[in-house]
Amino acid sequence: MKKVCIILTLFISLLSFGQNEVAAITTTLNLYLEGSSYNYPEKITEAFYKDAPLFLSKPDQEIWLVSPEAYAGFYKNKEKGAYNGRATKVLSIEVLNDIALAKAEIYFEKTKDTYVDIFLLKKLSGTWKIISKAATNTTQNE
Repeated sequence: MKKVCIILTLFISLLSFGQNEVAAITTTLNLYLEGSSYNYPEKITEAFYKDAPLFLSKPDQEIWLVSPEAYAGFYKNKEKGAYNGRATKVLSIEVLNDIALAKAEIYFEKTKDTYVDIFLLKKLSGTWKIISKAATNTTQNE
Protein backbone atom coordinates (compact mmCIF):
# COMPACT_ATOMS: atom_id res chain seq x y z
CA MET A 1 0.00 0.00 0.00
CA LYS A 2 2.86 2.36 0.82
CA LYS A 3 4.37 1.83 -2.66
CA VAL A 4 1.03 2.59 -4.28
CA CYS A 5 0.76 5.85 -2.32
CA ILE A 6 4.29 6.87 -3.32
CA ILE A 7 3.66 6.09 -6.98
CA LEU A 8 0.32 7.92 -6.89
CA THR A 9 1.92 10.97 -5.26
CA LEU A 10 4.70 10.97 -7.86
CA PHE A 11 2.17 10.69 -10.69
CA ILE A 12 0.07 13.56 -9.33
CA SER A 13 3.19 15.71 -8.94
CA LEU A 14 4.24 15.04 -12.54
CA LEU A 15 0.72 15.72 -13.79
CA SER A 16 0.62 18.99 -11.88
CA PHE A 17 4.03 19.99 -13.27
CA GLY A 18 2.82 19.25 -16.80
CA GLN A 19 -0.35 21.30 -16.31
CA ASN A 20 1.70 24.24 -14.99
CA GLU A 21 3.96 24.08 -18.05
CA VAL A 22 0.97 23.92 -20.42
CA ALA A 23 -0.53 26.96 -18.67
CA ALA A 24 2.76 28.87 -19.01
CA ILE A 25 3.06 27.92 -22.69
CA THR A 26 -0.55 28.98 -23.28
CA THR A 27 0.29 32.36 -21.74
CA THR A 28 3.15 32.79 -24.24
CA LEU A 29 1.01 31.68 -27.18
CA ASN A 30 -1.74 34.08 -26.11
CA LEU A 31 0.71 36.98 -26.18
CA TYR A 32 1.26 36.25 -29.85
CA LEU A 33 -2.38 35.41 -30.67
CA GLU A 34 -3.90 38.38 -28.82
CA GLY A 35 -1.16 40.69 -30.04
CA SER A 36 -1.89 39.83 -33.65
CA SER A 37 -5.71 39.85 -33.25
CA TYR A 38 -5.86 43.15 -31.33
CA ASN A 39 -2.87 45.01 -32.80
CA TYR A 40 -0.40 44.87 -29.91
CA PRO A 41 3.04 44.58 -31.53
CA GLU A 42 4.79 44.61 -28.13
CA LYS A 43 2.90 41.46 -27.08
CA ILE A 44 3.95 39.75 -30.29
CA THR A 45 7.65 40.47 -29.77
CA GLU A 46 7.38 39.47 -26.09
CA ALA A 47 6.20 35.99 -27.11
CA PHE A 48 9.22 35.32 -29.33
CA TYR A 49 12.90 34.74 -28.80
CA LYS A 50 14.45 37.79 -30.49
CA ASP A 51 16.14 35.82 -33.29
CA ALA A 52 13.29 33.36 -33.91
CA PRO A 53 12.59 32.64 -37.57
CA LEU A 54 8.97 32.90 -38.71
CA PHE A 55 8.25 30.86 -41.83
CA LEU A 56 5.06 32.31 -43.28
CA SER A 57 2.80 31.55 -46.24
CA LYS A 58 2.56 33.89 -49.18
CA PRO A 59 0.95 32.94 -52.50
CA ASP A 60 3.80 34.19 -54.70
CA GLN A 61 6.70 32.86 -52.59
CA GLU A 62 7.75 29.31 -51.79
CA ILE A 63 9.04 30.46 -48.40
CA TRP A 64 8.62 33.81 -46.68
CA LEU A 65 11.01 34.28 -43.77
CA VAL A 66 10.24 37.10 -41.31
CA SER A 67 11.75 38.16 -37.97
CA PRO A 68 9.56 38.68 -34.88
CA GLU A 69 10.27 42.42 -35.07
CA ALA A 70 9.23 42.62 -38.72
CA TYR A 71 6.11 40.56 -38.04
CA ALA A 72 5.12 42.79 -35.13
CA GLY A 73 5.62 45.75 -37.47
CA PHE A 74 2.61 44.55 -39.50
CA TYR A 75 0.44 45.68 -36.55
CA LYS A 76 2.34 48.81 -35.57
CA ASN A 77 0.14 51.41 -37.29
CA LYS A 78 -3.20 49.79 -36.50
CA GLU A 79 -5.53 50.82 -33.68
CA LYS A 80 -4.31 49.10 -30.49
CA GLY A 81 -6.98 47.02 -28.81
CA ALA A 82 -9.26 46.98 -31.86
CA TYR A 83 -10.21 43.50 -33.01
CA ASN A 84 -9.00 43.05 -36.58
CA GLY A 85 -11.06 40.01 -37.60
CA ARG A 86 -8.34 37.47 -36.85
CA ALA A 87 -10.01 34.70 -34.80
CA THR A 88 -7.56 32.34 -33.08
CA LYS A 89 -7.54 29.19 -31.00
CA VAL A 90 -4.85 26.91 -29.63
CA LEU A 91 -5.33 23.40 -30.99
CA SER A 92 -2.64 21.46 -29.14
CA ILE A 93 0.41 21.68 -26.90
CA GLU A 94 2.96 18.93 -26.34
CA VAL A 95 5.69 19.40 -23.71
CA LEU A 96 8.96 17.51 -23.31
CA ASN A 97 11.15 18.89 -20.54
CA ASP A 98 12.20 22.39 -21.67
CA ILE A 99 10.84 22.24 -25.22
CA ALA A 100 7.30 22.22 -26.56
CA LEU A 101 5.41 21.91 -29.80
CA ALA A 102 2.14 23.80 -30.21
CA LYS A 103 -0.43 24.28 -32.94
CA ALA A 104 -2.94 27.10 -33.37
CA GLU A 105 -5.64 27.91 -35.89
CA ILE A 106 -6.11 31.42 -37.25
CA TYR A 107 -9.25 32.32 -39.18
CA PHE A 108 -9.40 35.57 -41.13
CA GLU A 109 -13.04 36.65 -41.16
CA LYS A 110 -12.62 39.09 -44.07
CA THR A 111 -10.99 36.67 -46.53
CA LYS A 112 -12.42 33.43 -45.05
CA ASP A 113 -8.87 31.99 -45.01
CA THR A 114 -7.83 29.54 -42.32
CA TYR A 115 -4.18 29.17 -41.37
CA VAL A 116 -2.51 26.72 -39.04
CA ASP A 117 0.59 27.86 -37.19
CA ILE A 118 3.03 25.37 -35.71
CA PHE A 119 5.28 26.69 -32.95
CA LEU A 120 8.48 25.36 -31.44
CA LEU A 121 8.96 26.73 -27.92
CA LYS A 122 11.81 26.54 -25.42
CA LYS A 123 11.95 27.45 -21.77
CA LEU A 124 14.64 30.13 -21.47
CA SER A 125 15.58 31.57 -18.07
CA GLY A 126 12.32 30.19 -16.65
CA THR A 127 10.09 31.69 -19.36
CA TRP A 128 8.61 29.96 -22.40
CA LYS A 129 9.52 31.66 -25.70
CA ILE A 130 8.55 30.81 -29.27
CA ILE A 131 11.83 29.97 -31.00
CA SER A 132 10.31 29.16 -34.40
CA LYS A 133 6.96 29.40 -36.16
CA ALA A 134 5.72 28.01 -39.45
CA ALA A 135 2.35 28.81 -41.03
CA THR A 136 0.30 27.30 -43.81
CA ASN A 137 -2.96 28.34 -45.42
CA THR A 138 -5.24 25.30 -45.01
CA THR A 139 -8.07 26.94 -46.97
CA GLN A 140 -6.33 25.86 -50.16
CA ASN A 141 -6.84 22.21 -49.14
CA GLU A 142 -10.62 22.43 -48.67
